[in-house]
Amino acid sequence: MWDGIATRLAGRVVVVEPLREEHGAGLREAAQDMDWSFMPVDPRAGDDLFDRWLEDALSLAESGEHVPFAVLAAETGKPLGSTRYLSLRPEHRGLEIGWTWLTRSAWSTGANVEAKLLLLAYAFESLGCMRVEFKTDALNERSRRALAALPAQFEGVFRKHMLVGNDGTRLRDSAWYAIVDDDWPTVKANLEGRLAR
Repeated sequence: MWDGIATRLAGRVVVVEPLREEHGAGLREAAQDMDWSFMPVDPRAGDDLFDRWLEDALSLAESGEHVPFAVLAAETGKPLGSTRYLSLRPEHRGLEIGWTWLTRSAWSTGANVEAKLLLLAYAFESLGCMRVEFKTDALNERSRRALAALPAQFEGVFRKHMLVGNDGTRLRDSAWYAIVDDDWPTVKANLEGRLAR
């Protein structure tokens, strides 16, 4: 694990801070207005499933396998969603950004753009990453358009990559994207330009 990887990142639209138990109630509320169609689980299906999602995220944080974050509105501190660093490979200077979700009211507000800018800037400029990956359900056109708009480079589809859904029976092909350190200046300028607009 990188020293200092779980840190608070503050922007103008959002704050991305390490996930804590006390974020739970606000995130449970935010999760009710989210499209979970392509996520590995749907925590709206019951409080027990949301609690399991939160407990799992906090457990993975404690073990050092993932670094989950709460995405909060910068002005109010209201939880809008969550994201995380995972697939941590400090020895190869790489990681993944994933498990990203935002309540629908935060869509098209700049929240996702700024959260990605904050996480990518920290990964490349503070952690010294040379590669940041993303993966999404190959059927998730909205997510794939968002990744292409960063722009992250599409690297292919991993067929029959995982079983997802609350019962773990839906087969998922995963589309992989990546940004490398050579791409970062262009990606950063693009994200800053989009945020300014």
